[in-house]
Amino acid sequence: MPLHKLEDFDSDYRNAFDGEDIKGKSVYTEGSDEKIGNISDVLVDENGRFRYFVVDLGFWIFGKKVLLPVGRTRVDHSADRVYALGMTRQQAEDLPEFSDRLAVDYDYEEKVRGVYRPSTGTTANRSLDASAPLDTSTPLDATTGLGVGTGLGVGTGLGAAAYQPTTGTDRIADRPTYDRDTYNYQQDSSLYDLNEQDHQTLRLYEERLIANKQRRKTGEVAIGKHVETETARVSVPVDKERVIVERVTPADAGRTVSPDATAFREGEVTRMEIYEETADINKEAFVREEVRVRKVVDHDTVEARETIRREELDVDAPNLPIEER
Repeated sequence: MPLHKLEDFDSDYRNAFDGEDIKGKSVYTEGSDEKIGNISDVLVDENGRFRYFVVDLGFWIFGKKVLLPVGRTRVDHSADRVYALGMTRQQAEDLPEFSDRLAVDYDYEEKVRGVYRPSTGTTANRSLDASAPLDTSTPLDATTGLGVGTGLGVGTGLGAAAYQPTTGTDRIADRPTYDRDTYNYQQDSSLYDLNEQDHQTLRLYEERLIANKQRRKTGEVAIGKHVETETARVSVPVDKERVIVERVTPADAGRTVSPDATAFREGEVTRMEIYEETADINKEAFVREEVRVRKVVDHDTVEARETIRREELDVDAPNLPIEER
């Protein structure tokens, strides 16, 4: 029945406990509230079931680690503590020391179980109290590791399955027998079964609204230029010259002139230049205006309404004292 360290069995074990790590939690005695040490590791079987807490007893016994069966504990998640049920300093000293170099086989576990198993003396079918201290008055047997003598129990209703001494007049015929080939942890259910009464956790859930923003494209603005044509009219005043030939009768018309004055010259021509203005129309380009393109952000608040749920705790314990922390 090989055992494995929790992290070796499942490196992502924390995800199964919502990120909570059992390793490192402080261990206290039940009742006296005295700190024993810290959980340094957890041993699980081949199916991943918790079997032992490896407790470093640095606060009690310097440099010693022991195995604490999970059935002898109570986990208080709210206080982040693990309580060892019925453990005393003497019992811790009697436990075999645990080491990473030590093979945890059947013989070693029997030594551990021998400290925790109750001895019932002359009384069979005795009801055992899990909160009572373990028997520490009797040393471990060198070969089997089973405790002998009178001790107090670690569970309830074990009856004939409780361990009985093997010698003397108090021997009981129907005591259980443990064999390495047939042993299973159910034979010591009080050591390995979690006490559901002491390990219940009720989680209350509620819903909440998570507001996120997504940036999405709502459109695109394209700004360009095109050329439009039109007919423009412009008025330009121009001057034109023309010749007016006017014939008039001089005032001394009919007066006789001297012969030389009457000399006729054939081919005499008078010239006069005539000008006119013409319109010279040209086109030129000029800057009419500038167009500036930019973006601005308009801020707005969007409200959404949804129905969310929340769980509340209902405690039904009439006339019983209940303490809420």
